[in-house]
Amino acid sequence: MFTYLCLGTSDLQRSIRFYDPVMGALGHRRCVVQDEDNWDGWAGWGTYEDKGARELALWVCPPFDKRSATVGNGSMIALKAATWQQVDDFHAAAVGFGGASDGAPGLRPRYQSDFYAAYVRDPDGHKLAAVCRGFTARENS
Repeated sequence: MFTYLCLGTSDLQRSIRFYDPVMGALGHRRCVVQDEDNWDGWAGWGTYEDKGARELALWVCPPFDKRSATVGNGSMIALKAATWQQVDDFHAAAVGFGGASDGAPGLRPRYQSDFYAAYVRDPDGHKLAAVCRGFTARENS
């Protein structure tokens, strides 16, 4: 359904310091775009290959209208985690690199019995989640 998601930032370097370890906790690396034009002020994580012909990425950049980045009330990006430990690491990295907790790692049985998630806010206030499904106990994850 998606090829990429983009979030506005008021401080690209601060966002890079946050997203490198946070996305790394989920197994995503920074996208390589140095051989292309028009990427100044952008950073992305995930898949970006063949000048975007193959892309599934999360990008951050200053807003095009040059105003301050803002967050959407009720907006959230949920990222897939393979294990409960990845969810835990995502949360710890986010809190340790300038983000804020918006819900500690744990099962959310009100959604589903196997819905293990953590919620954070990035330094610009965007809400992110890491979600692992398929397990109902830590020893299985």
